[in-house]
Amino acid sequence: MRAEVKVCGTNDAAFAAAAARLGVDYLGFIFEPSSPRHVTVGQAAEIAASLGADLRRRVHLVGVFVRETPGEIAAAMRRAGLDIVQLHRRATVSDVAALKAAGYEVWTLAGGAAGDGVLFDSSHGDGETAFRQGDYKSIVAGRIGGGNLAEVLAPGPDVVDVNSSLETAPGVKSVARLEEFMRAFDAETAKV
Repeated sequence: MRAEVKVCGTNDAAFAAAAARLGVDYLGFIFEPSSPRHVTVGQAAEIAASLGADLRRRVHLVGVFVRETPGEIAAAMRRAGLDIVQLHRRATVSDVAALKAAGYEVWTLAGGAAGDGVLFDSSHGDGETAFRQGDYKSIVAGRIGGGNLAEVLAPGPDVVDVNSSLETAPGVKSVARLEEFMRAFDAETAKV
């Protein structure tokens, strides 16, 4: 099975549409105010709505949360029209259960309670980044670009989460860099 691609840090409607057209499987919206890629719930809702029905069917929208309670997260997800919750913190079993009860697929950071997906983020810097497969969707992130895809794909992740290598400045995504990444990704996955 071909790995899927998630682009995180989406904050621009034109880039989001281009990414969906290029075959990106997931677009991540970061709600952490300290991130240069931060969006508000209203901005995420506008970007999601701007995709239109055709592009919206092609891509899953992921809300990335660090501090919020499950109730706050569920409210934000409904308002923005997103599909999947990503908890970029040590999730608890009750966090995961509450969000699943609200109807969301839940991705968690390695080292916390396992969700439907587990994110192994080499840029997180806490030692819980060693990739391992399990009864979940495995997602790898951190320092991923077109030049290291063979290494990234070797252990067989389900999702490759790319972010800063697609930027010309923090928080400024480049369609040209995404096109280059997708060409490299397609070439690398064709070898498998």
